[in-house]
Amino acid sequence: MAQSVSALSVSRYFTETGVDPYDQFTWVKRESKIVNPGTGAVVFEQQDAEFPDFWSQNAINIVAQKYFYGTPGTPQREKGLRDLIDRVVDTVTKHGYDNGYFADEAEADTFNAELKYILATQRAAFNSPVWFNIGTPDRSQQASACFILKVEDTLPSILNWYREEGMIFKGGSGAGLNLSALRSSAESLSSSGGKASGPVSFMRGADSSAGTIQSGGKTRRAAKMVILNIDHPDIEEFIWCKAREERKAHALADAGFDMGLNGKDMVSIQYQNANNSVRVTDDFMHAVENDADWDLVGVKDKKTYKTIKARALFREVAEAAWESADPGMQFDTIINDWHTTPNAGRINGSNPCSEYMHLDNSACNLASLNLLKYLNTDGSFDTEAYMHSIEVIFLAQEILVGYSAYPTEGIDKNARAYRELGMGYANLGATLMAKGLPYDSDEGRAFAGALTAIMTGQAYATSARIAKRVGVFSGYTKDKVGMNRVLSKHRDAVRDIDATLVPEDLLSAAASVWDDAVELGQKYGVRNSQATVLAPTGTIGFMMDCDTTGVEPDFSLTKFKTLVGGGSMIIVNQTIPRALKTMGYSKLEAEEIVAFIHEHGTVVDAPHLKKDDYEVFACAVGENSIHYMGHVKMMGAVQPFLSGAISKTVNMPVTATVEDVEQLHLDSWKLGIKAVAIYRDGSKVGQPLSDKKDKDKKDRDNKAALLLPEPQVIRSVIRRELPRIRNSKTVSFKVSDLKGFVTIGEFEDGTPGEIFITVAKMGSTLAGLMDAFGRSISYGLQYGVPLKAYVKGMSNTNFAPYGVTDDPDIKTATSLIDYIFRRMALEYLSIDDRLELGLASLDDLEAELVSQQASLLDTADEVKVNPSVPASLPKAEPIETVLRTAAANLKVADSDAPLCSNCGNLTQRAGSCYVCTSCGSTTGCS
Repeated sequence: MAQSVSALSVSRYFTETGVDPYDQFTWVKRESKIVNPGTGAVVFEQQDAEFPDFWSQNAINIVAQKYFYGTPGTPQREKGLRDLIDRVVDTVTKHGYDNGYFADEAEADTFNAELKYILATQRAAFNSPVWFNIGTPDRSQQASACFILKVEDTLPSILNWYREEGMIFKGGSGAGLNLSALRSSAESLSSSGGKASGPVSFMRGADSSAGTIQSGGKTRRAAKMVILNIDHPDIEEFIWCKAREERKAHALADAGFDMGLNGKDMVSIQYQNANNSVRVTDDFMHAVENDADWDLVGVKDKKTYKTIKARALFREVAEAAWESADPGMQFDTIINDWHTTPNAGRINGSNPCSEYMHLDNSACNLASLNLLKYLNTDGSFDTEAYMHSIEVIFLAQEILVGYSAYPTEGIDKNARAYRELGMGYANLGATLMAKGLPYDSDEGRAFAGALTAIMTGQAYATSARIAKRVGVFSGYTKDKVGMNRVLSKHRDAVRDIDATLVPEDLLSAAASVWDDAVELGQKYGVRNSQATVLAPTGTIGFMMDCDTTGVEPDFSLTKFKTLVGGGSMIIVNQTIPRALKTMGYSKLEAEEIVAFIHEHGTVVDAPHLKKDDYEVFACAVGENSIHYMGHVKMMGAVQPFLSGAISKTVNMPVTATVEDVEQLHLDSWKLGIKAVAIYRDGSKVGQPLSDKKDKDKKDRDNKAALLLPEPQVIRSVIRRELPRIRNSKTVSFKVSDLKGFVTIGEFEDGTPGEIFITVAKMGSTLAGLMDAFGRSISYGLQYGVPLKAYVKGMSNTNFAPYGVTDDPDIKTATSLIDYIFRRMALEYLSIDDRLELGLASLDDLEAELVSQQASLLDTADEVKVNPSVPASLPKAEPIETVLRTAAANLKVADSDAPLCSNCGNLTQRAGSCYVCTSCGSTTGCS
């Protein structure tokens, strides 16, 4: 039964009348400090920042540094979380009251208190521009993080595109657009008879602009998206433009140029500041299935400029994505089938992270709920609190639409006319783990689908109640049929959730709220043309102390905890003990499992833990990782319950093939996903396979093999003496802020026989310990202890100092000892040993792949020229398959992540973006 909508009737759930919501928890004053681990420089510092006592130091640092208004040290500087939340919520409440959203002051006060409580307790958060701008006296009141622009096939329009993007970046947001309206480079100019430049040419100027503008005057890099339709004559140039430029970057880096994230020579590389996506239709995908021809058609003259096999074009997309992680794919027919306002124009573009998809020249302000906050200690989900929070946050987002400023006249007009909102959630991965549900399981997907259905259903039901109070969005009348059709499609999708896999109360709530949404929508209309998306929640995810971002699974089972006053320590994610308790493990068993995870970073071989339970703790990368199709299936499970799409990059192992990428794209389309992007581990680090490089490496390996002694059977422990005059290697290193040297003395055959460790600025006690440690390892090597045994025992040990290193082959280390033995492994162990230990480099895998492929080609040639060789040789297993198990253990989780441009810490992936876990900087727009 639909509730009465004679008034919004915002009610109290978390707060009491006459009681300050902030008085419900304890406040403490903390030092907020962010340090660059590479230089030791203090990036940000604020004393006595006031926060609730349950906020982590990391969340405090990020919020104080990113969102507090005012110059540090001035009277205008915000002193704590209260100041920040009051600035935003009081502004929203006043505008809501002034514009008729509340029946009276009492309802406005209720809304104000409930919203403050929800935000202060980290149950939800608005996107970054709200915290940057709303309520400040000297900034544009821009509240939206996402914009879609439009460009037409005229030079003034193209130049205006550059200008509009720059203004959006200046306001702290990101933008995307579809360039398919621009004539291809094969078409003629009507004015001069010459050839058009084509969209890829014009992308250069926009890319350069984005590379120089920091979002919102902060340390966020500009976020942008460019899209091209699959039938555009320049589609092949578009598909490969980014990969070709990255090849150039690798070549320049090999020649000694500074090609790091902020390297001075990186400016010569084009197309690196945007996400690229290809827009494909169902017609194209059917042509791929049927191996049919596909025409590339002129924009203006509609002439067919090229006919190509659809499968060949489809493969080019996969090959480029395999090599450089771009382009992604957007499925145009699916997107427009779920379009709520088709009479206002088709959906052509998306925001930079691909979760917001609607009209050209439109905007979306985002907010996300922290799902873990609504999970009770007994494993049940607090649906009532969840739905109440959705109502309050959604109402706040809607009020912000009218209050917000917009960067262009066209966006301002459409944003107010169609009032698109982007509510979403974070911490799905942690919530599933806490419940003891594997991310890659039917139960996990059904649970996620039900939560998403409730969110969007409650959002649209709230939108209908708001419409009863203040009216429908102005474009509703001409698209009433389309709007109601899509709402009914959402409701119908709830019936596809398997009732045997979801708690009855949760599925009942999903069905009930969608009945309400459809009934209320048909009766009163709705206030918003779109309601929900799933954004990456990069910075705001850390504001809410989320273990996982957006729809993502857990990234790893351990993380760095920032300590008061600076410094950090490795801790096991707090979701794990909760999950172990839910799964029935005793307190002692759980403690021993957690201790094992702390030491080894994995649950594999943990004491007491059943092998069948490993999948509950599977992460995005690492030894116990989720198969990439597990990510795709999760997207398919939640997509039918979203107005927009999902920001998600699907991690694939380094050994994934182009065929794997093709199949993933095909399966994504069949699952009804609107957009997908892949990221193959290592694709942005290793140079594409080069015959010369691999030949040189093979020659070096062959020479090294000649120097290796024959295996010996040692029947007694005899010390092997080092020669009096011996070769040695000295490696300088820096782990976090600690510099040092390790010298490795070698036997005649080039194997290690002794090590000496010198650490800069160490006192006599540490110097003595390091000297004694080096001596003990040296004696062990001389008495026959295999280096492999030392590497296995010493690598991945966790203690300070740890973090980013200055070694291009080992970007991070969990301790000084971890670094030393991983460096020795790369210097002295064989590829097979490194693969077995999970310490192989990407060059190792590439060399092995090329060697195996060359061997297969040699065998094939021999069959052709020598009839004595059987033609029906057993089929060799592809090297990609051979290496999958080893690659699963390969620790390349952060091998491609750039260092944060703000504080110098290593970033990690969040959706389609990178986010810094130390200061919250993100390459996205949330």
